[in-house]
Amino acid sequence: MNQKNRPAIDPSIVPEQGVTKDGQPLSYNRAPAPDLAPWIARLYVTKVVAPADYTLSCGIFNDTPFVRIQLAGVWTAETATGPEAMGREALFFGPQTKRMPITVTGSFISVGVGIRPGACTALRGPRVGEFLDRLVPTSAVATPSDRVLRMLRADGAPEDWLQALESQVRKRVEHMDGTLPDPVSARFEELAFSNPAIAVSDAAEHCGVERRKLERVVNRDFGLSPKQVLRRARALDMASHLRGVADLDEAEEIALRYYDESHLIHEFSAFFGMSPRQFVATPQPLLTLALESRQARRLEALKRIEPGEARPWQ
Repeated sequence: MNQKNRPAIDPSIVPEQGVTKDGQPLSYNRAPAPDLAPWIARLYVTKVVAPADYTLSCGIFNDTPFVRIQLAGVWTAETATGPEAMGREALFFGPQTKRMPITVTGSFISVGVGIRPGACTALRGPRVGEFLDRLVPTSAVATPSDRVLRMLRADGAPEDWLQALESQVRKRVEHMDGTLPDPVSARFEELAFSNPAIAVSDAAEHCGVERRKLERVVNRDFGLSPKQVLRRARALDMASHLRGVADLDEAEEIALRYYDESHLIHEFSAFFGMSPRQFVATPQPLLTLALESRQARRLEALKRIEPGEARPWQ
């Protein structure tokens, strides 16, 4: 797929964390502290300066639940339960099954922690399947929103904020006596990163369980069937490649996961609401941030880069 027509971000907005080599926005995102790795997928801070009356229309697409603390900006989202408006608030986002349209007006700051598959189950948190393509204030599922906001000092640095969030997760893990996510979910997550074209029956064999058990565990911990999780992983990898936040050495492998171009167009359009060509030609700053963070996590999980090491697109 030709990426030459991919536009850089609008010069009206300025990401504080910089851009990739070809002008795509970056956030500050990193792996969790090693003791929290079984439960936390990723942490991030995004700070963008924009005119007060500037509205950015974009979307997000994450394959894990996120707690997002919106410290600045006026936000809207098109969710499974209808449109939602957000200001300064702490929110629980379930995983997305497709691109979720998002707008934000003015300069914005978003701080978040991604939750690994099975962690909500292990820590007796929300049932992921009940929150697909939805968002709710954290008050509805765990800690009151205002208490979360108080954890993040207004004059704090991004790393201070992330460590404050890690501290809260650590307390919950300790309260639950360190209960780990189901190893079947952890292994299936690795397969979705390494080989999302795998047949479900083969995935069950790799996970050391019967297909029926794999389907039961994945439905519980991912909120989707194994087949749906793998389809989504293929689409997210392709989208990352098209936005220039994937390892170019994988380009051919990613493309070969689809039978032909018509298969790619059909699948991609189902997840993103546009063809791959339209996706390349349309600015996608918020979505690119989410994809970049996921790809960094993926490459680290597959031991292709070390945490904190420069990423291929930087």
